[in-house]
Amino acid sequence: MNEAQIRANKLLAGSARHIFLRGGSRSGKTFLLVRAIVIRALKEAGSKHGIFRHRLTALRATVMRDTFPTVMRLCFPQVEWKINLQNNSVIFSNGSSILFGGLDDDYRTEKILGLEFSTVYLNEASQISYSARNMLLTRLAERNSLVVKEYIDANPPDTRHWLYSLFETSIEPKSGAPVLDKSLYATMILNPHSNKDNLSEDYLNALDILPEREKRRFLYGEYQSVVEGALWRVENFKRGESVNELNREHIAASMVRIIVSVDPSGASGPEDTRSDEIGIIVCGIDQDGVGYVLEDCSLRESPARWAARALRALDEWKAERIIAERNFGGALVENTIRSVRDYAPLSLVTAARGKVARAEPVSALYEMGKVVHHGRFDALEDQLCRFSVNGYQGSKSPDRADAMVWGLSELMLANKKNMPLQWNAPFSLSR
Repeated sequence: MNEAQIRANKLLAGSARHIFLRGGSRSGKTFLLVRAIVIRALKEAGSKHGIFRHRLTALRATVMRDTFPTVMRLCFPQVEWKINLQNNSVIFSNGSSILFGGLDDDYRTEKILGLEFSTVYLNEASQISYSARNMLLTRLAERNSLVVKEYIDANPPDTRHWLYSLFETSIEPKSGAPVLDKSLYATMILNPHSNKDNLSEDYLNALDILPEREKRRFLYGEYQSVVEGALWRVENFKRGESVNELNREHIAASMVRIIVSVDPSGASGPEDTRSDEIGIIVCGIDQDGVGYVLEDCSLRESPARWAARALRALDEWKAERIIAERNFGGALVENTIRSVRDYAPLSLVTAARGKVARAEPVSALYEMGKVVHHGRFDALEDQLCRFSVNGYQGSKSPDRADAMVWGLSELMLANKKNMPLQWNAPFSLSR
């Protein structure tokens, strides 16, 4: 087992009662959860456990006839068990059993209501309704030495799904009330690369060339943001090669201009979680007028440390200057950067319009295919996808997105009438 699988097994054996393994396709989630159920069944003689999916036919084909026998062969070769295909169950020599059930038929559901379990496992739960899940929880009523548990796996759906609300935001999906005891809930990501020893290179390559939206779900195990009137969509993100120390100089040489754009915040240090991060984005433009997001250096740090990080990006990319949004009176931003390097090439910009008005022209460039991301910038891209015509739909300020909008606006739109930039501190070597 690799490190991710070992951590997953520790999580499954821990104190949490509701455990969700989410991630990409064929990442080993189902194998680990079936193995955990077998361990519980063997530990407590006569105990009952249930594995459920929306459609029984799919569950029989994938888990009952494939994953379960594989788990027994590889992990429990000495254990005796019998499978009953007529009533979709497995019985172990100690009297414990596992029922395989579908939730797409009223008759089957009624039968489940007459049973009690020590464990219920929702396989591919993105297809299971919240009401069906709650019905299964009422069946976690078997009394024995085991602590009752709910196991769940899924390729993450979009952020409207009950899985996201319950496990990622700790909000009860129907009432909107906070989860009373967060310690009972746990989630972990397992992606195909965690299971690469059991997957072919061709399969991983096939996932890698999927369209961006499908790749995010089935390769990286990411939720899909759903924002009405979104200015950015994941399919608009074009990719270039990821930046590393070996290719940075080559990539930089292909740019006509490079700038470091900063969106400051009032954070006092890394422990100041109430404040936004400081958005620090490196942007470039090539001779064909195509814009590039080269690096996301955003962080939550003290003023001296974020200024030093922005200056390091300036040096590493040989950028022409730092652009910083005027904030907190403007003087604080300039003084912070110049306290670290007195002669830093710096320009301050002031917003003449709101965030959405500034973002719309840049989002149009993405739609035209004129912006490329050199690698994956998950936090930045999530913020972009939460921008809508009605405003930003995130819980905090879009610090990274704001910085990127300033940078690409300067490089690609500064000479156009629709760019609301006001220069306050033009670059001067005499400073």
